[in-house]
Amino acid sequence: QVQLMESGGGSVQAGGSLRLSCTASVDTYSTFCMAWFRQTPGKEREGVAAISADADDDNTRYADSAKGRFIISQDNAANTLHLQMNNLEPEDTAMYYCASYPGQWGSSCYAKWAQAEFRYWGQGTQVTVSS
Repeated sequence: QVQLMESGGGSVQAGGSLRLSCTASVDTYSTFCMAWFRQTPGKEREGVAAISADADDDNTRYADSAKGRFIISQDNAANTLHLQMNNLEPEDTAMYYCASYPGQWGSSCYAKWAQAEFRYWGQGTQVTVSS
């Protein structure tokens, strides 16, 4: 059982930045596969960014809407996942969720992320961007 707790959400004006954090109850490195998702009322949950142990140097994936603005990272010593969000837009307004899928890594992790089929989820943190 993996417990995840998000923090760092809030309200910001367009163009501003927020840094989301997710503290895990287990070693984040050993989970190999962690991600951020977001959801707005009436819409399906969508993947924002994922990070996984990978044979290649490129061990992150981003939604097109997040590329160039968001950065996903891990602080393994603190068992924490982060999402640095820059140049925020009103369209980024959503509930943001941290998720983990132990046992998945690399391409299998990214496939689960693309399908929003992760095993463990946090409760979410709200991000509101005003124009």
